Amino acid sequence: MKYLMRHLTVALVILSPIVAMGQDHNMMNHAGMEMGAGDSLAWRMPPMNMSMPMLPGLENAVPVVGPFLAGQGMNPMIFPEGEPRRVVEMADGDTLHLEASLIRRTIGEKVFVMYGYNRQYPGPLIRAERGSEVTVHFTNNIELPTTVHWHGLRLDNASDGVPGVTQPPVLRGESFTYQLKFPDTGIYWYHPHMREDIQQDLGLYGNMLVDPENEGYYSPVNREEVLVLDDLLVDATGIIPYGDEAPTHALMGRFGNVMLTNGMTDYGLSVQRGEVVRFYITNVANSRTFNLVFEGARAKIVASDVSKYEREDYVSSVVIAPAERYVVEVLFDEPGTFSIKNKVQAINHFRGVFYPEEHLLGTVEVGEDAVSVSHREEFEMARVNLDVAEDLLRYRSEFDRTPDHTLELTLRVKGLPLPIVRSMEIDTLYVPPVEWNDAMPMMNWLSSAEQVDWVIRDVDTGRENMDIDWSFGVGDVVKIRVFNNPKSFHPMHHPFHIHGQRFLVVSMDGVKNPNLVWKDTAIVPVGSTMDFLVDMSNPGDWMAHCHIAEHLHSGMMLGFSVTEGDRSQ
Repeated sequence: MKYLMRHLTVALVILSPIVAMGQDHNMMNHAGMEMGAGDSLAWRMPPMNMSMPMLPGLENAVPVVGPFLAGQGMNPMIFPEGEPRRVVEMADGDTLHLEASLIRRTIGEKVFVMYGYNRQYPGPLIRAERGSEVTVHFTNNIELPTTVHWHGLRLDNASDGVPGVTQPPVLRGESFTYQLKFPDTGIYWYHPHMREDIQQDLGLYGNMLVDPENEGYYSPVNREEVLVLDDLLVDATGIIPYGDEAPTHALMGRFGNVMLTNGMTDYGLSVQRGEVVRFYITNVANSRTFNLVFEGARAKIVASDVSKYEREDYVSSVVIAPAERYVVEVLFDEPGTFSIKNKVQAINHFRGVFYPEEHLLGTVEVGEDAVSVSHREEFEMARVNLDVAEDLLRYRSEFDRTPDHTLELTLRVKGLPLPIVRSMEIDTLYVPPVEWNDAMPMMNWLSSAEQVDWVIRDVDTGRENMDIDWSFGVGDVVKIRVFNNPKSFHPMHHPFHIHGQRFLVVSMDGVKNPNLVWKDTAIVPVGSTMDFLVDMSNPGDWMAHCHIAEHLHSGMMLGFSVTEGDRSQ
């Protein structure tokens, strides 16, 4: 299998040396050096918390790759203004025309050139019923080659959207037709599978909401809301440039400093007292894992990527890694204004301290008047989902057996600046299981995918990344053990995504999972060992990879095939 995601864009990425952001002042780095004039594209140091000092010897350093911004050299006002997402109800057999193009976005008081599907942010919300099939005719009108991956759908392999595996890249002005199938109820999403670190970060993402065939699949609620969580890295001049030939921020992934909910910094919702709201939540950030809190309200987790949970459970927060989805029902029982926040315990490696960090993601206004139809009673019952338990019956005998494959997650580096290498060699450097914040912004920015190789290693064969080529048969149940090595150069958690199939996280660090749910993406913390039980139900050539965009484009991916007939491993 030949995977072309990383280098296919090199010839097409560098189209213009200039991007105009409407600024007439120069940015200064921490040494007082001019970094980038308003009318030219040059590297600017990302915003930094000065309690995390710059390493000596890096004062004038910039990434080894060149800078890139969308629409560089063009006046932002020539592009159409982006529009809020619209819902597209699709019946079986319907066709949607989907276009990727450059748009103008105003975020806060700043105007940016970004991308959009059908000029919307997020892209159109495709709503369909379970069991239906639809057609999407896609046209690419951005300056980069792209594809569309329909994340989480167990669809035909030819429509999976992986360049060099299931289709050629869609060049500017070209089109490709996808056939979508919706075999599973839930919330899914679509995004590019080429240079996600740029294209997805600049707005190419949207959701698919698959409705159940029967009304009793979920408990009754007063309304449904679809939330898309993201972040964007900006300074006073505009969006911090991306790497042209390869991503920057290759160690930890690109963390943003502006939080976006449904593409907005000021998401708000008004409800009546006593309403129960079902939130369908997707994390589309390049790297940030959110710890989502609905302040002043009770929350109940109902479902995740590909199914409901065995049992509904009341939670104080929802941890959601890049590409994961969760379905959460929330009871707003008291009048007032309540915040939706990302609340984490951040770390400052240089000072060796933890500190609380909060980001406002939105607000909910709860009125004084009570809702006319209350679903409080149903909310107060944590349902046991017998349909999920029945589906799991035939897999339970596989939970405790020896793994079929064992993977180790690690990395190698080459050519990084010496101060970065020396700082990472400090034995006392604490490594948290999950990186909630960019605890080393300068070093992270300077690391590119040309210098960092993130590695998935098959422990049994020693093969790595795309040299791994597993073969399975339709109907196989495959147990994969994944170990995230804490002794690597820079350990990092990894949201591990498997295309085209569904899997269960049956245990972590030897402890059985007490509440199962079908997943397509699961976060593997640093130092942890997780056992996945994969239901190989969908034939074709597929990918598995880390869903931190910069890690993917630094090599962290493998291929496998599923064929009709017996397994041949």
